[in-house]
Amino acid sequence: MRKPIPAIPISPPQRASRPAQEGIPPTKAQRDSLLSAVRQYVRAVAPTPPLAMNELRGHCDRIVESTGAAEQWRDWLAVLLSNEVWRDQFAGIPFDRRLLLMPQCMRDADACRGEIDNVGLLCKACGACNIRDFQAEAERLGYIVLIAEGSPAVMSLLETGQVEAVIGVSCLSVLERVFPYMQAAAVPGLAVPLLYDGCRDTAIDIDWLWEALHVTSDDVTGRLDLDALRKQVDGWFTPAGLAETLVAAEGRTCESARDWVARNGKRWRPFLAVCAFQALCDDLGAPLPDDLRKLAVAVECFHKASLIHDDIEDADEIRYDRQSLHAEHGVPVALNVGDLLLGEGYRLIAECRCASGRKVEMLRAAAEGQRTLCLGQGAELCWAREPSPLSVAEVLDIFRRKTAPAFDVALHIGATLAGAGENVHEVLSRYSEALGIAYQIHDDLDDFHAANGNGSGQGGDAHVDRPNILLAIATENAKGDDRRRLEDVWRRRATFRQQTEEMARLFERTDALRRTSKLMESYKQLAAGSLSRLDNPSLKGLLRRVLTRIFNDTQTLFCCDDKKLEDNGE
Repeated sequence: MRKPIPAIPISPPQRASRPAQEGIPPTKAQRDSLLSAVRQYVRAVAPTPPLAMNELRGHCDRIVESTGAAEQWRDWLAVLLSNEVWRDQFAGIPFDRRLLLMPQCMRDADACRGEIDNVGLLCKACGACNIRDFQAEAERLGYIVLIAEGSPAVMSLLETGQVEAVIGVSCLSVLERVFPYMQAAAVPGLAVPLLYDGCRDTAIDIDWLWEALHVTSDDVTGRLDLDALRKQVDGWFTPAGLAETLVAAEGRTCESARDWVARNGKRWRPFLAVCAFQALCDDLGAPLPDDLRKLAVAVECFHKASLIHDDIEDADEIRYDRQSLHAEHGVPVALNVGDLLLGEGYRLIAECRCASGRKVEMLRAAAEGQRTLCLGQGAELCWAREPSPLSVAEVLDIFRRKTAPAFDVALHIGATLAGAGENVHEVLSRYSEALGIAYQIHDDLDDFHAANGNGSGQGGDAHVDRPNILLAIATENAKGDDRRRLEDVWRRRATFRQQTEEMARLFERTDALRRTSKLMESYKQLAAGSLSRLDNPSLKGLLRRVLTRIFNDTQTLFCCDDKKLEDNGE
């Protein structure tokens, strides 16, 4: 049920004047780069809202001149700049005095069972699009939500005095028309442009909207520079940085261990440990303590040890585009280095100068995580001895035990150092489980795309030598010869390492890629939703932002008909 609002006469929906936005929108990485430039500019110049359109354009001209940003992205810069200028005032307005305005073109016009009244769309939560997800979360927070079009709806509600701030989702052309009204009324507003418009097949950056919904002045980490924090954490894993943390080299074994920890990697786990601590500590601007650095390195030692052992058990000879440790130095040496890293991780935790109770809890969390991971790997190894088709639920259970524990350990250790209570740890466990499963699904998708020459190339396998969610989903939806062919792959009578084109056709016929992507999105949303149980807005906000960063290549959500980017020229 939406919050009661007056029956205000609103003009019928107006279709956008142009069928699609001019040019290709910036990618997620490019939008992040533009936002970073905007934030630096706002810190230096401190523009005072409300900005008239000519002022906004003048500031954008200076940003373009100083950064060399593409001319075609001036409108995007204007949106980002306006959002950033209003952000602090917007954050101070209670959720129940805010309006979320979404356009009706976000619905699937063919499948939607909602009704349109004189206020807007009455969503029936049919699941044909993601409108209901945003509406439910916004209403849970306290927002008034309208699924309507254009400036009349906004201005009518502003005149009633019920609304003091607005989040508007629309195409750039409509946002441009609404801007003068918002500026004249001095109403704090955040805009989320549609990536593609045309009143059908619209697309949004799902994480941009979710982050905007949760902006609050209670979140002291809202302006924490995650890029700078990530850079600081990465600096701990350079050879020079590790020399200050790990024990002095005692021969070739220690050298190999240190080299392995320093090797490339995404380092999400130590970063998560640092983020959990940062969000819960009292002084956000204080230097990170030495104990936190030790714990971050310990978390990475555990992770790198598991990779060494996994590569041996799975007979993988490549890791980080180089020979795996056992391929380079032999299995006995690799086993020993992995064992040494496990010992180093526990040593670093034990040497922390925190209260003994916290230290015991961190050691317990690390040991429990190691145990769960081994049970998950054991299930996979037992399958590998007698491979047979696995259901989607069985594959997800392996992911739950193999991938999720490392995220849980990292967050648990960082939060424990900061003195988090049991209720926080319960939420972090739920978050970690959903995050770990989504992360492994993403890896399976990336592996397949890499094998087909159109992925990031970051995947580690690109074949089915382990339980694979794409294959499980395809098998459950296949029939006849297709199902028999997929079962042969499960039993290793055939591989898609050697026949990727045929596997791609099988996945297309079973709709496996789309179904797998949808499953990943559902676990991402489950991770985000688990944070609603947190009372600490800083931890909630920071983990939501980190979730965006981890999946920064999967943020575009097509709201209507799963329209493909290539249809729009990308």
